[in-house]
Amino acid sequence: MSGVNGASSSDHHGTGFAQVAPPNSTGVKVIIVGAGFAGLGCAVESKRKGHDVLILEKFKELKALGDIISFGNNAGRIFERWGLHDKFWAVSSHVKTLMIHNAKGELLVEQPNPDPLFGAYAYNAHRGELHTMLFEYAQSLGVEIRLGQDVSEYWETETEAGVISNGERVAGDVVVGADGVRSTARTLVLGYEDKPKSSGYAVYRAWFDCAEQGVDKDPLTSFICQGKDLFYGWIGPDVHFLAHSSRDGKKLANVITHKDDADIAESWSFPGKMEDCLKIVEGWDPRCAALLSKAPSLVDWKLVYRDPMPTWISPGARLALIGDAAHPFLPTSQQGASQALEDGVALAVVLQLAGKKNVPTAVRAWEKMRYQRVRRAQLLGESVRDMWHKAKPEDKGQAVALPRPEWLLGHDAEKHAYEVYDSVAKEILEKGYERPTLPVAVPPVGA
Repeated sequence: MSGVNGASSSDHHGTGFAQVAPPNSTGVKVIIVGAGFAGLGCAVESKRKGHDVLILEKFKELKALGDIISFGNNAGRIFERWGLHDKFWAVSSHVKTLMIHNAKGELLVEQPNPDPLFGAYAYNAHRGELHTMLFEYAQSLGVEIRLGQDVSEYWETETEAGVISNGERVAGDVVVGADGVRSTARTLVLGYEDKPKSSGYAVYRAWFDCAEQGVDKDPLTSFICQGKDLFYGWIGPDVHFLAHSSRDGKKLANVITHKDDADIAESWSFPGKMEDCLKIVEGWDPRCAALLSKAPSLVDWKLVYRDPMPTWISPGARLALIGDAAHPFLPTSQQGASQALEDGVALAVVLQLAGKKNVPTAVRAWEKMRYQRVRRAQLLGESVRDMWHKAKPEDKGQAVALPRPEWLLGHDAEKHAYEVYDSVAKEILEKGYERPTLPVAVPPVGA
């Protein structure tokens, strides 16, 4: 069998292409805007596939921001392939069981948390720590990262694409917009500026040291500081509260999702008021208010919604949006960062398979390969939220368990891209490019 660009398909994954190619062997120059997880992940895999990679990041210095971030097993197999397991595992929480309760504090399900699952590990750790490790790994591979970059314009022609950054014209074969939910590249792809909408929900979040805040001394909260990592959840009408200890019970992350119809401006993260947060759990299991009140400060994070984009790629197919720039996720999906990583890995593979002369075909095929899967994962996150927020007090067991479907967590984005690229690209070349279609129905939670 021959590949779309004429290459034989005899070795890795039946493609004829090395999983790790010699540096700069493809001649494809990839410009990535944004050095978050999406951008760094795309850069690492692009480097592994033999592309020339440049990242442009607006921040002037690396900052370890945020609290807990979750990478599912589908992302974990990518990190393990990169040799990052030991580093990531050392700073990750190791929760054995998920304990979900109703608002009265009655245990509804005690759900085992197997790791590994579907042949790979999941990683839940401090966002800043994992990001720093991935940033340093990208640099160790020779990825060029320019900080303090103001990307003011995107452009493409039939033969190249690029940006204007700090007034300088930077050209390449493909530009990857990995600059988050407020992406400036979205406007070029859509042809108009889409504004975020209120999802109807907001989150109060906190991350802090248990001993410093007396969590281990209070009889109502000491249960979560037992020298091991624990995960407790409480669900009620239109609310769910997750408390997650890590670092052998030394750190605590609190996340409570609740109804909030505030009008959303372009800035949607604010300092939170503890009295407002505690009102949400009035009359609940007293452990909830006790845990929430231990936080030295709160972030009030408005969950914005954007209509699914009709396409993630520009008219000339030399600009692709990945991660939050293309498809923001709800926290209940626990898949936003994982799907961003899959995006970047799959894009690096198809650019390798297509070669420099066929970049637009690669980008169009990548969108077709990824779009339905990502949307299905987004809808699952909405289903989980609705399942918890609409649960009856007597619902127990699988009715309120966190779903872990194999189609989601058992996926290997790199292997899949190698396997399906030829057929997807062939279909586009024969029938022409069509914008992707949305799934017609929300999948069942367990599907």
